[in-house]
Amino acid sequence: MRVPLFLTRLLTRFAVLSSWLTPVVVIAFVFTTSWPLMTLAEPGSELVQPAQYWWYFVVTAATVGYGDLYPKTGFGHVVGAYVIVGGIAALTTVFTKLTSVLERSRGRRMQGTNTVTASGHIVVLGYEPGRTERIIAQLLAEAEGSHRIVLCAWDEVATHPMPAQDIDFVRGELTEEDVLRRAGVHRAAAVLVDARDDNEALSIAVGVDHLNTEAHVVVALRDMERATLLHYVDAEIHCVPWHTPRMITEELTSPGIAEVYADLMTHGGANTYSVRLPDSLGAVSVEHCQTALGRKHGALVLAVRDADGALVVNPSWASHLAAGAMLYYVSERRLTTHEVVEALS
Repeated sequence: MRVPLFLTRLLTRFAVLSSWLTPVVVIAFVFTTSWPLMTLAEPGSELVQPAQYWWYFVVTAATVGYGDLYPKTGFGHVVGAYVIVGGIAALTTVFTKLTSVLERSRGRRMQGTNTVTASGHIVVLGYEPGRTERIIAQLLAEAEGSHRIVLCAWDEVATHPMPAQDIDFVRGELTEEDVLRRAGVHRAAAVLVDARDDNEALSIAVGVDHLNTEAHVVVALRDMERATLLHYVDAEIHCVPWHTPRMITEELTSPGIAEVYADLMTHGGANTYSVRLPDSLGAVSVEHCQTALGRKHGALVLAVRDADGALVVNPSWASHLAAGAMLYYVSERRLTTHEVVEALS
């Protein structure tokens, strides 16, 4: 029984090695020492033949024990027990190493020290409790799994703030290139800069533009006048008001939509208006409203409100509107009731 004791001491020394090499060394050592010992214990036996012993060693070390090959002498049993102990020791080191790797991987994910290997993903730079959760929840709903999301926060955020969500987490100084690279900014399809103030947003945007000039970059600003400075960095950077999280997520998933909203809400752009259909018209189809007002005045019907007060956005062209219904439309100017009646008559 001195051989297993020697093996135990040897394993104790190998245990300090945090390497996948340890189980390989153990198996190789047990195999190369057990075969000569088994040859001495079972001379002339089929068990010790080269074509047979490797199979016996595998099933015995793995503690499977098919029983097709086995030692018959007392000393052969001792060698067999040595093989079993060596196999268990090797398997134990493998499972221990796997557990250690998984724990370290989970620790890196929770602490934000890992490096993201994804590409074509969305990176959210900045974290504010509550606000960021809402933005990411909307992104997950909008993206529908087509884009992976990476949250990159400052060092003050000690652990993953959204561990239940299937998103990656990176932590560090957001203006540093190595942190942005760990978040995969240089391979991202879209980047949201949601900083603590506009000056910081400008600094982060410079770093993002340096790493990736092809990504769709969205910057949330408290003062939209700062957009001019960001456009000096890159004219393709899209700036969105900080207080409109819904517009932010729409801009990330539908590039350019924020500009459409801004034009609709800016005097001199394609403004939105409403008009009530007079009783003299009677019932009229949405299709007729779209085609007639479009051809005559270049107007586009966005929504309707029926006489009962129900609002329908993007109504079906096949639907009909009763007299007194309200039309909401986009046009260069407000149409008079007379112009509407003339176009629809």
